[in-house]
Amino acid sequence: MNEGEFDPSGDRAVSSELAGVLPVEFTAFHSQQHRAYLRYAHLQLGNPKDAEEVVDDVFTFLLKVWRQALKEASLHGFAWAVLREHVERRLAVLGRQVALVETAWFAALRRSSRERLELLESKLGLYAAIAGLSERQYDVVLLAFLLGNDCDTVARMMGISPATVRSHIRGARRTLSRKLGVDWIPGEEKDQ
Repeated sequence: MNEGEFDPSGDRAVSSELAGVLPVEFTAFHSQQHRAYLRYAHLQLGNPKDAEEVVDDVFTFLLKVWRQALKEASLHGFAWAVLREHVERRLAVLGRQVALVETAWFAALRRSSRERLELLESKLGLYAAIAGLSERQYDVVLLAFLLGNDCDTVARMMGISPATVRSHIRGARRTLSRKLGVDWIPGEEKDQ
């Protein structure tokens, strides 16, 4: 498991009773995206209960507008926008900023020894710098590096092309290297 990763014990598939009533495409989409959406929401909100409530709200909303969602140019892009909107709305209700810095750092701290504390403190600066990226760069960095998804998975989840994901990674690396005062070496992102 990666730092800050939420292992959703409440990861639920659509029950067999509901699966027979719900649209097959919705059931499949829910099965494919539910866990990833929970992990993303947890990184943003900082607690499993809020993450689960938000993701449940997202899928309830998607079910209500499912026919229209299928007509969108990108179902995944539409659903990702709905997830982001619901997370942002919950953060506003809670009167907080994203919890990435605290969530990722404290998850790492729980697993660390005293010798690693200095390294973790430097990671806190990295997490704070990530939180300052543009919206798309931020999402790509979270999904690719903190949650461990490959470029194609990130592209599919966000409803964008793999080339766009790679472009956001390059831009994020430039921005992070500038903020953190480290040299960016063009071409490093090819391993992603």
